[in-house]
Amino acid sequence: MARRRGSSAEDAEIWARVAATVAPLHPQRPAPVPDARPAPDPAPAPERAPRAPLPRFRVGEAAQTRIASPEAGASPAQRLAAGPLNMDPKTHRRMTRGKLRPEARLDLHGMTLAVAHPQLIQFVASCHAAGLRLVLVITGKGRGDHGPLPTRPGALRHHVPFWLHGAPIAPLVQQVTAAHDRHGGEGAYYVYLRRPRA
Repeated sequence: MARRRGSSAEDAEIWARVAATVAPLHPQRPAPVPDARPAPDPAPAPERAPRAPLPRFRVGEAAQTRIASPEAGASPAQRLAAGPLNMDPKTHRRMTRGKLRPEARLDLHGMTLAVAHPQLIQFVASCHAAGLRLVLVITGKGRGDHGPLPTRPGALRHHVPFWLHGAPIAPLVQQVTAAHDRHGGEGAYYVYLRRPRA
């Protein structure tokens, strides 16, 4: 039993007498020598920062909802619009207003993710090699997949921007943005390609 902090010399002497009368359970082990040193003071607990008080809430009131950041619950079109502009602003403005006509288009409607990804890579690579600048990739808005494995509604619409910014076609792509309503709106993307190297 450990000594209490601040015990006197008389208490230590009594403790030593009691400890001498105790028979050890394991005689082969040496009996522990009682520590006569006083126990150190415990470190003070770190102070917690005060919490802001919660606003009062009455039964029947509507809770205030926080506005999510663009990355949290934004659509792919909103995330792309919040991204950096990598092309001429005037050309970008004309493109997003639907005033530039795409030179080629790829329709991914009805394809699975496994089929659509290689199709997209082949399409972008061949258009870049042909010197095309603006192409249209149609994904559809998505209504969910009823296959054996569950996928989120509009899986192609959510995956295509990531594929366009990933290997192996990211170096060929200069800008990706949601298409104008006349070219498919949120169910399609404009892909502005870089100039091929000579």
